[in-house]
Formats: sequence, C-alpha cells, structure tokens
Amino acid sequence: MQGKNRDCSDVLELTTDRLRVGLLPDVGGGIARFDWLGYGDPIPLMRPAPCGSALARDGSTVPSPHPTDPNTLACYPLIPWSNRITGGGFSHDGTRIDLARNRADDDYPIHGTGWQRAWQVDSHQPDAAVLSLHDTVEDGYAYGARMAYHLEHDTLRVELSVTNHGPSALPFGLGLHPFFPRHGSVQLHAPARSVWRNDERNLIPVARDAVPPAWDFSSDRPLPAGGLNNAFQGWTGAARITWPQQRLCLDVTSDVDTYVLYVPADESFFCFEPVDHPVNAVNQPGGAAAHGMSVLAPGESLARSFAFRVSEKG
Repeated sequence: MQGKNRDCSDVLELTTDRLRVGLLPDVGGGIARFDWLGYGDPIPLMRPAPCGSALARDGSTVPSPHPTDPNTLACYPLIPWSNRITGGGFSHDGTRIDLARNRADDDYPIHGTGWQRAWQVDSHQPDAAVLSLHDTVEDGYAYGARMAYHLEHDTLRVELSVTNHGPSALPFGLGLHPFFPRHGSVQLHAPARSVWRNDERNLIPVARDAVPPAWDFSSDRPLPAGGLNNAFQGWTGAARITWPQQRLCLDVTSDVDTYVLYVPADESFFCFEPVDHPVNAVNQPGGAAAHGMSVLAPGESLARSFAFRVSEKG
C-alpha cells in the first residue's frame, strides 16, 4: 500500500532573499517546492508537489481539497534504507527481518519508512526548521530520526540522522530523493567510477561495471533520451545540474559516494538521488556493510549531510 495520503495545508516556509522552500512535515517531512527568486517570478529548482495547498508568490498558502501522495513531493528522505529490497526482507547476523510492501505499484518494499510518516516540528525559524520522527516497524526497524533544513542565501542545506532504537544491531542507510525539472533542456555533471547493471524485469542490480560512455557524466552532458534507472558508485560527492534556458546551475554536494539516477522517458522531471548505498545492498553478496550501509548497535547513530547551491549562469 502506498501509505496514507495526507492534506498538506500546514506548509512550513523558509526564505532568503533568493530562495524559498516549502516543507510538509505531515507528508514524509519532505519538500513541497524549492524555488529560485533571484529573477523575480519563482523558478522551480525541484519539481513542485501538487499538494493540498500551494505557495503563492507572497508566501501565503492556498488550500486545495486534494491530498498529497508522498511520492509526488519535490524531495523526501530515504530512511532507514534507499530504494528496493528483494525477497520480502533480509537476514542479518542470524536474524530475519521481514519487510512488507509499502507501495501498491511496486513488488518490493521501497525507500524505507520515513517518507510515508508524519514528522514532528521541533523548531521553525524564517530560514531553518528541525523535524524529528520516531518509527517502529513490527519485527523490523525501530529508530529515531532528525532532519534539519537550513537556507543560507543561495544554498539549501539538509542534515539527516538516524539512531537505532531497536533491540539488536541492524544495517542502516540514508539519502535524499529529489525530483528535478528539466526546464526544456538540462545537463548533468556527476563523475562516478562504476554503475550497477539491472536485470531486465524488475530493476534489481545484478552486477557492477565500469561506466559506459553513454552514461559517463564526468563532464556536462544531456540526460540519456531512452531513460535510465541505475545506481552509480565511486561518486566524488559533487554534482552539477545546469539549466541553460533558465540561466541557472545547481551544485549538489554530499558526504556519500553513491547516487541513483532515474530518468523516465517522456517525463518533464528526473531524479538525482544522493545515497550512501546501492539498491538492495542488504541482499548483495558480502552483505550490507560491504556495500555502504552502516551497522548500528542499539543506541548508535548515523548522520549524512546534503547541500544544494544555486548560481547564475552567463
């Protein structure tokens, strides 16, 4: 099941002189929209969510009767794992962890649980907010999470952390799932050393190879026309999205070394997801820790940071 739809009338707004962010604590703690204000009218830097309320130019909210599906957000957290897990779960240190499907149109549990939960607002200032979550999945993960958003002039910073509240050690992973507009044309620069090849049926990775020329983003290049949905590793932790028609660039930086690039064919958006582990890491040969996840004992924590800096081009 997709997870309960929630009205997003309670939008938290963060602003600087150049940027505006609308947060939806009740809908995965995610972002409804992330806009550039430097040219007058707002220009979306992430795909705006068709949520139960919209942000007007003056920052006020305009209610709507339609609830929000978390998967239509501009961005949401990936916690305590990223992407799909096969086999209905995984085994760790002799313990079986069963995970239920959490989306009607997917065969596997996907993206953890945080994106389908309501987060609590711990603090809110004009340019910053801190959200928290305590979640327990029966016979699975129990954790506490903290997500801090902060706008600094031309940069959105996101700090995401998790603490294992369960009775035993388990592998944890973190990431973000932003949706970026194409704005007619877009270029990506995101150097990586390898890419996971998927099987043809269910997009589960089966082998890690060198990055082929068609997917080599070590220099600015357009997105592949035929679509893509693969995890890249050996990332430098720095990427750049350029929108020539909008005269804008967005530098994405993080302390992780993996990203998932989802380029759906014939859509007006794409996803560049900075994460600390590839798809199905818990079931890959060698185990989760060998593929970037962190095994946390009860009470131990993991933190990751992400930044999105806007600059004018030309």
